[in-house]
Amino acid sequence: MMQQIVLKGIEKPREADVIRDIDWLCDSFGFSAGRDIESTATKIVETLLEKLAEDTSVSSEAIADELNMAPSRVNHHVRNIVSSGMLYRERKLILLRGGSLKSAVEEMRRDANRLFDDISKIAEDIDSVLGFRNRI
Repeated sequence: MMQQIVLKGIEKPREADVIRDIDWLCDSFGFSAGRDIESTATKIVETLLEKLAEDTSVSSEAIADELNMAPSRVNHHVRNIVSSGMLYRERKLILLRGGSLKSAVEEMRRDANRLFDDISKIAEDIDSVLGFRNRI
């Protein structure tokens, strides 16, 4: 599975507010970037998290109904979030990786660390072949 994790260093909200915190999380992971001028991805994540707090899984149709949005539009954004590693699918259901948002973020951190370990090893091999000396 190809995975893409985008990280943006954005200043955290100064005061705790669950909606602003979710917005910040979505912005930090790049879910609401680019052409998403209506913050559709953020609205989907907010609704997903609310539904997943009540149950362990939710369908994209339920999210689409809740937001009065076409299921295809919801699925487009959900696919992007799934590719980040935060969510996963089982058939038509969407689940939060690890069962909680913190667990999902920690799993994503481990994924990123494994990726950096692989990249570092290959970079070391390239350095060795090309004769670069490691300055660290």
